[in-house]
Amino acid sequence: MPNPTDHSGMAALSICEALLLALNDHDVLPEHEIMGVLRDAAETHEKTTGPDAETHRAVAELINRIISGGNSVRRP
Repeated sequence: MPNPTDHSGMAALSICEALLLALNDHDVLPEHEIMGVLRDAAETHEKTTGPDAETHRAVAELINRIISGGNSVRRP
């Protein structure tokens, strides 16, 4: 990832996580759907090839860490 302290990216990630939490808290999307969204996003980046492939792999790794940590759905 070119700049892991990119403020725009950090803000976007925080906003997206907050939206996923709100969707789950208000019973708009169940946890399994939210996890599916995250898995789809990670898979899209994992399959990307070309000159930016390394960046996309780093993005996929970050999304997979979010999935593993349960950050977006408040799993114990």
